[in-house]
Amino acid sequence: MLNYYNIDGTICCTTADLPFEQASPADWKEGSLVYLVNNPELDANRAAWKVTDPRTLTAHEDVSWLNGSALHAVAPGLLDDVTADASEAGKLRAVNMAHPAWRTLLQGGFGGKKPEKKLRVHLLALGDVGSTLLLGLRLLGADVIESIGICDISEKAAARWEFEINQIAYPWDYDALPQVEVVAAEDLMNCDAFIFVASKGIPPVGSGVKDVRMAQYENNKAIVSHYARQARDAGFKGLFCVVSDPVDALARAAWLASNKDEEGNFDGQGLLPEQVQGFGLGVMNARAAYYAKRDKERFGDFLTEGRAYGPHGQDLVIANSIAKYDDERSRALTQLAVTANMEMRALGYKPYVAPALSSGAISILLTLRGEWHYGAVYFGGIYMGCRTRYTPAGLETETVDMPEALFDRIRAAEAGLAALK
Repeated sequence: MLNYYNIDGTICCTTADLPFEQASPADWKEGSLVYLVNNPELDANRAAWKVTDPRTLTAHEDVSWLNGSALHAVAPGLLDDVTADASEAGKLRAVNMAHPAWRTLLQGGFGGKKPEKKLRVHLLALGDVGSTLLLGLRLLGADVIESIGICDISEKAAARWEFEINQIAYPWDYDALPQVEVVAAEDLMNCDAFIFVASKGIPPVGSGVKDVRMAQYENNKAIVSHYARQARDAGFKGLFCVVSDPVDALARAAWLASNKDEEGNFDGQGLLPEQVQGFGLGVMNARAAYYAKRDKERFGDFLTEGRAYGPHGQDLVIANSIAKYDDERSRALTQLAVTANMEMRALGYKPYVAPALSSGAISILLTLRGEWHYGAVYFGGIYMGCRTRYTPAGLETETVDMPEALFDRIRAAEAGLAALK
């Protein structure tokens, strides 16, 4: 049986007996109804999420949340007509009472609905990927971005891009595009969305390195951890976007680093799990679409029924179709998407334009608008790419019924990500 409470002006329900003002289910009229859960393992559970499928209220948090066929029915008494209706209407929000910030999250906490005001975005590092991503944000993001702050270890690089990109303009409409300005490193967290594109030690073209992304892991992990701790110290409340490779592992590293005290103990006082997102799957999906359009007879169903899951790398999972999954064709299309970067390197070029725009600018703008996109989000201690969006009720991930062969591949990707420390 569910108990209803009015906590700080928010109507909440839970199976627990709590020392708060009791309420009636009828008191919930608008906004989100909050379902309180108690998951004390903070390093293995989200702080809050949109309850698209009520079975996630009691299911162990992992990638099974993506697969309706793997979730078990909710036990009797854990739902009622009000919570079921709220979930159906997209207005049921789960909040973990064990998280230190749970009372704040009752008021909405971190969400990603299309903002009532335009946002301030900060971008760190202006190499090939960062500068291309900046160009995409300025040209495509005027509806949600007010201004863009840029920062780079090279002051000349930052000055160059401020000078050049602000000279891109429509005639007679000189404020149509977001203004770009240089910001100091210590001011990077004074924004609504921070985009991490810094990277060290990218193997050069012709180096023979097969998995370029993982070759960057250790160096980039140290860099992203530094800025994650800066976010903790600043009490950062915005979206922490990770674009540098390997995005899934670095998103996890950032979240963990921000949530450890000076002795290295996890305390949950940093970034929320759903406040960090990795952006790498967008280009893998786009590469699959590229090859599907070139061979429609074999892969054409991907363009209308396909999905992408997993990391931006070797454990990528491309599904030709959710409704009519074909394992052989899906694996073939996956291989094409995974090796596309090597095909570009074989031509003598670094493959950065499509990632900067498909995974970076386009996906981040969809995120800020509260629209469906591909992003690496939190699942029980790891970050993994899937179809997701932010809503007024919180982070939402798509749940679909999957065939066993497809889910086995996603489980394998989950294991690979969990093994990265």
